[in-house]
Formats: sequence, structure tokens, C-alpha cells
Amino acid sequence: MAVKYGKFEMPESIKVDEATRSKTFSRFVVKPFGKGFGHSIGNSLRRIMHTALEAPAVISFRLEGVSHEYTAVEGIIEDMTKIILNLKGALLRYLPDVEEATKPFYSLSTILEITPEKLQSGGGQYQVTLKDIIGPSLFELVNPDMPVFTATKEMSRKVDLKVAIGRGYVPADRHVVERQIDEIVIDSAFSPVRLVNYYVENTRVGQDTDFDQLIFEITTDGRVTPEEALSFAAQIGIQHFSVFDHIKPCSISFEEGELETNKDRDEIMSKLALKIGEIELSVRSTNCLQSADINTIGELVTMFEYEMLKFRNFGKKSLTEIKQKLDEMGLHLGMDLAKYGITRDNIKTMIIEYLEEQAGAEA
Repeated sequence: MAVKYGKFEMPESIKVDEATRSKTFSRFVVKPFGKGFGHSIGNSLRRIMHTALEAPAVISFRLEGVSHEYTAVEGIIEDMTKIILNLKGALLRYLPDVEEATKPFYSLSTILEITPEKLQSGGGQYQVTLKDIIGPSLFELVNPDMPVFTATKEMSRKVDLKVAIGRGYVPADRHVVERQIDEIVIDSAFSPVRLVNYYVENTRVGQDTDFDQLIFEITTDGRVTPEEALSFAAQIGIQHFSVFDHIKPCSISFEEGELETNKDRDEIMSKLALKIGEIELSVRSTNCLQSADINTIGELVTMFEYEMLKFRNFGKKSLTEIKQKLDEMGLHLGMDLAKYGITRDNIKTMIIEYLEEQAGAEA
């Protein structure tokens, strides 16, 4: 049994304010929503972004020859308490793939060499930064030049760090880690989102002016991008809402009309079925997509930004070009096409079937 409900206004796309956009800040405009839905959705996503997103953080530190955190270290100006406080500000970026084994933590080790040349270049001192104590690893250093401590003597010491991926703020005594000799476990701030503001304004649909326009202003610390923060929060919210589908006594049929739904589907399928070479991208962008086995617009829009940046020879210039072209078409990366029965797994099959239907209709 299906219960008939009236039509809800739903946004077709999300616009990003390119003028204010940066690696850690983005402004998103989403419209139109029915009256009241702007606050319902905006507040929910804001709370999820602040509490549920995961990112890496340092959970322990060991400096060879130092037995505990309440001590001074010969040849280093700062005491261990100050060094640990500095390490809490280390920002590491890493998005593990689903194929990778889940690890409770990652161990990073390096030999810190303070040479006479380094001391001489700094006038008798050498400022040790994050990139000095974290060598090549899985993690991208967001703030590699962050000061950790200042050395005043020549030295060679082993530095060991443990990094975990978690949520929220976890004090040292809550970390589940088997401590080694002289290892100092520290408090960790995993949340990568610094600030989320949302605003709801009136917007027009036809002659009505009381629909909601939702605006997000998202600031992160660089461990995730604002786009990733919003996307991850939406996926987390959808996962939690899905549990309530199990109590559904009957489904709802929304008033959209079969003809209108079919028209919408035909319109979007005509765009999704276009070949990459048909949308006038630069040669570099086209070649990158084809080498990644992305041949149609449908395959492209099911991808997320962070996935595309992993493609070989694919940079942010190409990403910006593609996003602008999709925006002109009324499309965007990471589209949810579920209402058309389209997923990433079946997109190629759906396009083939659509093209066969069109060919049959023309014949």
C-alpha cells in the first residue's frame, strides 16, 4: 500500500561560491527547499560535521633518551610539556580506502639529525618542524612547517610517533595503545572541522517567495576539505536515517506525476549518456579521464572530488574545469541518482540500455 503525498520542492544542485573558496573554506548555496526544511537539514548536517567526521591525529610521542613528559631535555630549549603541546597541533591528512585493513594506529619513526651546519645556519639554534620528525609516509602534512622544538646542540635521536584515525576529542587516558618504554601518550583532537555556519533565507519558486535557501559556510583545518566534510556528513546522516525505514507500515508516493518523472529521467539520461569527448574539455582533462576508464558524463558525476584527485596526472586545474562544465549542464560531482534507479555500479549498463531504447525509438 502506498499513501499519496503532495510534491516537495527539492534542490537540483549545490552551488559553490568560487570567489571565496579555498583549501579550508567553502560557501555552499542549496535551493529550493520547502518552508522549514532549511533549518531541519542545516542544523542536522552542522551537528554531524562537528561531531562525527574522522581524521588522523598524533596519539603518542617518543624522543630517544627522554623518560617522561615532565622533564627538560639537554640541547633543547623547550621542555617536554611544551613539545607535546606543540604536537597536538600537528595536522595530518589521510583518507584510507575501503580495501585497506583497519588499523588501530600507524607507527612512524625517523632519525632526527641536528648537524653543525644546521645550527650554524640558524645562528646556533635549529627550529625542528613537523616535516623533520615525520618522513615519507601515508600521511600528507597539512602544516609541515609547524615548530615542534628548538635544538641548540648537535644531536642524533630517534623519534617515534603513533597516529590514529578517530572522532572528536580523546584524552590520553582513553587511548587504547600498548605503551612502549619512554612512550608518552597524548590527548588528541581528531575533529577536522573548525567552524560550520548555516543560514536560511527566503527564495522564489514561481510566484511563491517563502521557500528556503540554505547556505553553508564551512571551515576545516585541512585534514578534510569543506566539500568532503559536507559530503561525508550527508552520507553519515543518510546511513542513520535508513534504520527507520524498517518500521515503514506503508510507503509514500509523492505527487510528481509519472509523465513528469519520466520526462525528468529522459532529460538527465540524455546528459549522462554523453561521451566525455562531447563536452569540450581540454585535451589534458579528457586524456586523464579516459586513462581512468571514465568515458561518459554518467560515470563522471558518480565520482567524488577526492577520488578524482588520486588519478594520475590529474590536478586541481582540471578538477575546476570539469566542475564548471558540469555546473553549466546542471550537474555536479558526487550526484545521488538513486531516484532514477541509477548507482555507480549500474551506470554503464543504464546508459547502454538508454542508448538502445533511443535507437529503437528512432528506428
